[in-house]
Order: sequence, then C-alpha cells, then structure tokens
Amino acid sequence: MAFHEKKLPADAPMAEKALNWVDSRFPLTKLWNDQWGQYYAPKNFNWFYIFGSLAMLVLVMQIVTGIFLVMHYKPDATLAFASVEYIMRDVPWGWLVRYMHSTGASAFFIIIYLHMTRALLYGSYRKPRELIWLFGVAIFLCLMGEAFFGYLLPWGQMSYWGAQVIVNLFGAIPFIGPDLSLWIRGDYVVSDATLNRFFAFHVIAIPLVLLGLVVAHLIALHEVGSNNPDGIDVKETLGPDGHPLDAIPSHPYYSVHDLYGVTIFLTIFSAVIFFAPEMGGYFLEYNNFLPADSLKTPPHIAPVWYFTPFYSVLRATTSQFLYAMMVAVAAYVALLILKSRLTGLVKMASAVIGLVAIASMFVLDAKFFGVVLMGASVMILAGMPWLDHSEVRSIRYRPTWHKYVYVVFGISFLVLGYLGVLPPTDGRTLVAQICTFIYFGFFLLMPWWSAAGKFKPVPKRVTFHPH
Repeated sequence: MAFHEKKLPADAPMAEKALNWVDSRFPLTKLWNDQWGQYYAPKNFNWFYIFGSLAMLVLVMQIVTGIFLVMHYKPDATLAFASVEYIMRDVPWGWLVRYMHSTGASAFFIIIYLHMTRALLYGSYRKPRELIWLFGVAIFLCLMGEAFFGYLLPWGQMSYWGAQVIVNLFGAIPFIGPDLSLWIRGDYVVSDATLNRFFAFHVIAIPLVLLGLVVAHLIALHEVGSNNPDGIDVKETLGPDGHPLDAIPSHPYYSVHDLYGVTIFLTIFSAVIFFAPEMGGYFLEYNNFLPADSLKTPPHIAPVWYFTPFYSVLRATTSQFLYAMMVAVAAYVALLILKSRLTGLVKMASAVIGLVAIASMFVLDAKFFGVVLMGASVMILAGMPWLDHSEVRSIRYRPTWHKYVYVVFGISFLVLGYLGVLPPTDGRTLVAQICTFIYFGFFLLMPWWSAAGKFKPVPKRVTFHPH
C-alpha cells in the first residue's frame, strides 16, 4: 500500500499538522474513535456503569504510585520495613504516595466487586459476551495475585505471618505440596528469598499480564458492544446512519458521565487517605506497623478484607464439614442424572467424578479440601455464562423471587467476608459453613433456578427516561 499523508492548508494549526503527521504513520485518531470517541454505547446506562472507568483510573494510579514507591523501597529482609518507614517519615510526600497505594488497593477491589455485581445483575456475561467475562475473571485472579505478592513487601508482622500461612496452604496438596511450598518461598521459611521473588512478581511479572488482560477485555467489549440494564442488544435496531438508534457516542456523553463519577470517587478517596487511611485496621492492619518477627506469632492471623470471603471458605472446611460435603456431592450427582439434559456419557462421567470425590474425602484431610474449595470459590465464576439458563439477561425481567436469590447470595458473601477478619469460634465456623453452602449452591443450582418461574416480557427497545 502506498504511503499517503493528508494534505492540509499551509495556515493549519501546528497541533493539527502534528496529529496529521502521526495519523499517517500510526492510527492514533482511528484508535481513539474506535475505542471511545465514536464508540456507540447504549443510552440507558445507569450509575452502575461508572465502575469500569473507575477501575482504569485506579489501575493507572496504582502503577504511578508504585513507581514512586519502588524508587525508595529496598527488597531486602533486613531493610524492607525500615525503607517503608523512611518513605513515610523522610521522603517528601512519601506518606501520601504510600497511603494512596495502600488505600488504592482496597479501592480497586471495592470497584471490581461492584463492577462484577453489575455484570451479575444485568447478565453481562451472557452470549455474546462470554469472552469479556472470562477476561474479567482472569483480571480478578491477577489482581488477587498482585495484592498477595504486594502484601509481604512492607515486611510487617501481619505481612510476614500472613504470607507464611498462605504459602503453607500449598503444602496440603498431595505429593507435590511440600515441594511446591518450598519452591514458592525459595527457602524453608518466609525469608529474604521469598521477599525478592514476591517483589519481582508484584512489580514486573503480574502487572505486565494484568495490562495485557485489560487491553484484551476492552477490545472484546468494543467488538461485541456493551450490555445495558435491560439486557437488550442495541445493534438489532439501526438508524439510517448505520448506528444503533438506542446508542449514543461515548464521547462526550459518557466522558462527562464518568467524570462526574470520578469526582465523587476522588472526594471519598481523598477523605479516606487524609482522615482514615488504616480504616480501623481493615485497609492497613495494626500489626503491620510492627517489624516482622519470626519468633513471635500474632494472636490472630487474617488476610486483608478483600481476601476474607474466600479465606472463610477455607476455614469453614473442617473434618465434620466433609461429611456434609459427601451428602451434598451425592445429592448433586443424583440431580444431574435425574434432572439435567446432559448426555448419558456426561452423566456417567459425573457419577464417577462424584464417587471419586466422596472416596477421597475419607482419605485426604480437611485442609486439602479447604484449599480446593477456596480455589473453586473463585474459579467457579468463570462458569457463569454456561450455568445461567435464564430466558432473559437482565434481572429487571426475571421473576421477582430471583431477586431474593441474589440478595441471599450477596448477604452470604458479605457474611463470609466479615467472619474472615474475626478469630474463629464454633458458632462462627457453623455460620461460615452455612454461607459456604449458599455460595456454591447459588452457582451449582443456577441451571435450574435461573430457568424457573414466570419471566416478564422484554421490550424491543431499551427503556430510557431522559432527565
């Protein structure tokens, strides 16, 4: 293809000439228009749709503040804690950068949880957006890994012992567990070798993967188009210009919409940083302001709040809980065989897997199954596009009782999160076990309950009320 550069008048502004020079060599304007400027999005977006943009904002903020922290941080077991104190006390505005980074981590997970909640309510994981959802789940996993690896870096008491507990969990895996734990730590205990490899993963490896997944997430989104609160595909109704009648350009309409959300977010974010950066010990634990001591274990070790729902699933898996699990697995296999449309071969495979799972519960300890259930509680999210058999996408047009199912699921998730920050007792463990059953039941029984009930008629066009 021959090189072509647009001819501009001699008196054209210098900025226009520069942009034309770039566009003839790199599709900068085309990229902006395709991904945002002339990307048509449904006109009935509500406030739930600001969290994608907020997540991008916080991601950039975390990268920028992380770069400044790395300038002064020392990934050495004898110097790490002191270097954090140096950043907080002696580096100009270092305390602000550190608090922006630590508060930003919690803000990131709050935004991501709300972003995923919106996807659940409006069916944004349904066809043709399965790949968008899978990229999103992969981003969530990367964020969890990024947060876990960064958790050790301050080298405080909770960082050290929290990492020790989590890494030791891998030792519960049969055959390879002890060697896997040793490989992750790089030593027999959490030490300088562990700190160095966690630093490398936190600063270089996972951010690169995370950025790639975010780009893939956005490309997949803009390829098939955004969902909306009605769950209607706006591309089915096009105007004379070829654009959807129920869609508007993202810029300037949603640029202004998102700037409004950013303003509110930054106001709340600034208030937290300046008045309550530790958030009562939930964002920054008090034990983490003490240097790591391998000879003194804190009385209660718990991860940061955004891990605690899954940590509660781990702690809820006791020896007695396995008996209930056996009954649940047997009942679920029977349900698959009797009430599903699976082929005979798949039903037979399900029965074999169920029998193996029940038999293994007699042989393997509860710690192993706790690790399995903790991992499954995250990975099961990836199956949502194929578990939901509802006739409609959006919760607006589902039977009313479906909303109560979502409410019970949400409450159980919040209860698991709260119990995870508290020391375990018999009563709390029982509540966590009940919530664990509700959590997994929501997903595993979804093929049946999501298709049950009387659905409301879905309109042909999106419902939109200008204001």
